[in-house]
Amino acid sequence: METDMTDKREADWRETLSDEQYRILRQCGTEPPFSGKYYHHHESGTYRCAGCGAELFSSGAKYESGSGWPSFYESLNKAAIREIDDRSHGMHRVEIRCASCDGHLGHVFPDGPAPTGLRYCVNSLSLDFEAKA
Repeated sequence: METDMTDKREADWRETLSDEQYRILRQCGTEPPFSGKYYHHHESGTYRCAGCGAELFSSGAKYESGSGWPSFYESLNKAAIREIDDRSHGMHRVEIRCASCDGHLGHVFPDGPAPTGLRYCVNSLSLDFEAKA
C-alpha cells in the first residue's frame, strides 16, 4: 500500500523501520553482497519500497546479475525512481531513491541486459515483495 511519506520525520522512520532498514533507506547504507533475502528470489509479483510501499520493480524485470544484490533491468514506472549523481567513495555512480519517500534503494549502472542495458542494483532491505495473486 503506497502512502505519501514526504512529511515523515526521521524519528518516525526510526520507529517504523528496523535498524538495518533505517541504515540503508535513510542513511544510504548497503547490505553485504549475497546476503539479501531477495537476491535469489524467484516468485512472480511486485517489489515495493520497504519505506512507503510504492511499486518499484516487477519480478519480470529481475535477473541474475552475479553482483550480489537483486538486479532489475527496468523499473515499473520511471517516475517512481529518482536518480542522483553520486561521487562518493572515489567513484562516479548514479544513486537510485524512491521518488515517494526519498529512501535509498541502491544504484543503477549501464551494464545490464537488453532491452534497456541497465542494471538497477537494489538492497533487499529497501524492498518488500507482494506475490502475484
